[in-house]
Amino acid sequence: MSRVATWWWSRRLGVAGWIAVAAFAALAGRFWHPAYGFTKFLQIDETDQAVGIHELRENPIYFYAGRNGYDGTFYAQIAFHPLLDTPELAAIDNLPYRARRILGSAVAWVLAGGEPGRIANVYAALNLGVWLALAALLWRLLPVRDVRGWVAWAGLLFSAGVLHAVRLALTDLPGMALFAVAMWLAERGRSRLAAGALAAGALARETVLINVVALWRGPWNLPRAWLANLGRVVAVAVPLAAWMVYVRWRTGAADPGLGNFTWPLAGLAEKWIATLAGFAGQPAFVWLKLTTLFATLGLTVQAVYLCRKWQPDDAWWRAGIVSVAMMAMLGGAVWEGHPGAAARVLLPMSLAFAVLTIRRRAGWAWLILGNATVLSGVLALWHVPQDEREVAAGRFDRGSYVVRLDDGWSGRESGGGHVWAWAAQHGRLAIETWPQAGAPVSIKLAMRALAPRTVEIRQDATVLWRGEVGPKLQTVEFRGVRAGVSALQFSAAAPPVREGGMPDARELGFAVYDCRIE
Repeated sequence: MSRVATWWWSRRLGVAGWIAVAAFAALAGRFWHPAYGFTKFLQIDETDQAVGIHELRENPIYFYAGRNGYDGTFYAQIAFHPLLDTPELAAIDNLPYRARRILGSAVAWVLAGGEPGRIANVYAALNLGVWLALAALLWRLLPVRDVRGWVAWAGLLFSAGVLHAVRLALTDLPGMALFAVAMWLAERGRSRLAAGALAAGALARETVLINVVALWRGPWNLPRAWLANLGRVVAVAVPLAAWMVYVRWRTGAADPGLGNFTWPLAGLAEKWIATLAGFAGQPAFVWLKLTTLFATLGLTVQAVYLCRKWQPDDAWWRAGIVSVAMMAMLGGAVWEGHPGAAARVLLPMSLAFAVLTIRRRAGWAWLILGNATVLSGVLALWHVPQDEREVAAGRFDRGSYVVRLDDGWSGRESGGGHVWAWAAQHGRLAIETWPQAGAPVSIKLAMRALAPRTVEIRQDATVLWRGEVGPKLQTVEFRGVRAGVSALQFSAAAPPVREGGMPDARELGFAVYDCRIE
């Protein structure tokens, strides 16, 4: 390829790369909240809030209604106490098992400076930084020099395993990223640093440890080489082993997780049967079923590709084939769901597949089918949970706040840059500020009414404001609102006015607009 052609491709691939990064930023950025930050990723539910560590209740963290929790809530709680030195952590399901994966939690604690008000948000956003770092490294590791390279690069970054790890703030992505770092270092002759990176990856996700075979060196028929390789295994495993001893001392014995494995290929066969059976006479959740089908297809294609050619001298092939062996043994608990945890557990296999398909110049069919997990990955970040009662949120000089509709309101409305809610005669706003102790705060909002009336705003027995409200929007500001969890009661004695002649027209008295704390 001429220099001009190389420059032309480089420029266009670079633009395509930045577009992909922008797309990821747009998808993930929608989860940011002015008070909660990125803690929607943690998937902490009301049960976790009730029984978890006290820091969950004292800091601005988004909670899901009902029982909607996932493992990210456990790692986030450990991030508040990475030394496992509080009995409150005992509420975590199988704490010794979760605590093995300490790296992400410990890094979040360090980056947050141990400040409780920042730890959860830092942990929740950690995988965003890992994604960006992986994107830069993978561009060189593949390398991306043509459209095929770009497809493999984007296919991995937007895969089900990667984006579900981001969406649920899980440890699989840091583990895989450190495996990629280890391979990059090994290819440059930095074997000791490579072993260190892989050892760190095992502290993020213990299954990364099996990829130590990629660091082995031949010739395979010499006992001395095998002794050296055994030494590499020990060097990579020692940090995880030492940490597990500490965890055992602090928390007791763990469930080893052997229930996640079964007879060879039994779990994969069950996954295929369940996935195909899900379409029979069940029209609901079509997108979940379709994306799960493509994710399962993509992982299967990756495994088949790696099995096609025996290349024990290729470090990437060795790393990929041990993941294929683990894939064959994964049980139903790892495969179940949409698309299932297997897509995350097998990320090292997906990375090996991406590298080998580009370096071997594999056909387009392998490349496209092997990256079919992308549909499930994008779907993971597509839906952003929203609290329909929330009418205001933000930050002020001392912290952050959220304002929600309580009793008496007809529902949240928005338009033209404003957010408002109507009440007939009485309405209650629930207010929460962080930190939850401190001096009273000031509130600024706007009000209007369909017909003039006197509106009173109280907190408990204290009247904070009383005045005339008419059809014209007017600003209201008052002080003395209690910090922490509190409520404001709005009331008007005048009867409401019907908003129109339709049978379902509402009875409206006054509306509150654009509430904020200053």
